[in-house]
Amino acid sequence: MLYTPPIARLVEELSKLPGVGQKTAQRLAFHLLKIPGEEARSLADAIIEARERVTFCSRCFNFAQGELCDYCMDSRRDPTLVCVVERPQDIVAVERTGEFRGLYHVLGGAISPIDGIGPEELKIRELLERVRKDGVREIIVATNPRVEGEATAIYLADLLKPLGVRATRIASGLPVGGDLEYADEVTLGRALKGRLDL
Repeated sequence: MLYTPPIARLVEELSKLPGVGQKTAQRLAFHLLKIPGEEARSLADAIIEARERVTFCSRCFNFAQGELCDYCMDSRRDPTLVCVVERPQDIVAVERTGEFRGLYHVLGGAISPIDGIGPEELKIRELLERVRKDGVREIIVATNPRVEGEATAIYLADLLKPLGVRATRIASGLPVGGDLEYADEVTLGRALKGRLDL
């Protein structure tokens, strides 16, 4: 036994967090044991409060503190323009650009048969209901540029076409400051296809 049972339990629980391996969990555990008790309690209280008070928005499935999230409650946003993302944290990335003023829809993942995730496990039916009910004119699909994200985007486009809604996909390609010589063929090909007029 390397640690006393309380420390071993703390390390075990911390190692369950995404991206936290055994060594990082140990470092975090030892850090938490060194900080003042009120700081540790404050962290524990913040975790408990978030778990108890944060729910999912009934319209877009983003994190919320009530029935609707802050974006869905904002009357200044365009309700006819909806950006579809895989996870709530993807909304933060889009918002950081300062370029989008519509609403969001969180699918809860991407189609991945190998992981047992089909369209039924995602919030696709709810998206189609929003399109029919709310007068949505454009859906921007901002799923991640992986095989699963691409499959999900194509699936959504096929469902949206008969509804007369414009379905667009965010562009993907080279990052700003990147070098062509280090780009893979798929990324460079997408950059060429998504080129803009100067």
